[in-house]
Amino acid sequence: MRKLAVTELQRIDIDTFKQSQKIPLVMVLDNVRSLHNIGSIFRTADAFRVEHIYLCGITATPPHAEIHKTALGAENSVEWTFFEDTIDAVKHLQAQDFIVYAVEQAENSIELTNLTLDPTKQYAMVVGNEVKGVGQAVVDACQGCIEIPQFGTKHSLNVSIAAGLVMWDAFKQLYGTINCD
Repeated sequence: MRKLAVTELQRIDIDTFKQSQKIPLVMVLDNVRSLHNIGSIFRTADAFRVEHIYLCGITATPPHAEIHKTALGAENSVEWTFFEDTIDAVKHLQAQDFIVYAVEQAENSIELTNLTLDPTKQYAMVVGNEVKGVGQAVVDACQGCIEIPQFGTKHSLNVSIAAGLVMWDAFKQLYGTINCD
């Protein structure tokens, strides 16, 4: 088995990406403090054709060298918007008929393994601060919570890993609705 060279991967350019169909998913970052985590979420959102990223509260915005270090240019391909307050972002999305979920450990949460997305609907997933998670007021504003099952000794995942798992699961369920050619 031979590893493929970058030139053999036939990736699209930024202009083509911006005009391409996206999955009906928006990622919302609630006070994410690490610039590397922000960049990693951009890069994963690019990989899975996520529609948009909302950067909220203390979450830094591009352009920034430390975001670029992990995003590797995805901060230029994935559309993003800044909101001072995450609740305003959630309300804005709900007004556009998005179903908004917090990715959080909460009472009555839906395990990611049991989540079923309707490809005719639009979704937003809120991921939270590295220490405090998604704020309780934001959780209260969402239509529900998605919990990633964990079986080790730690009680949480890194926010960029959690976001990546949620984006991958959404992509698997929704990519049939778009043309990825």
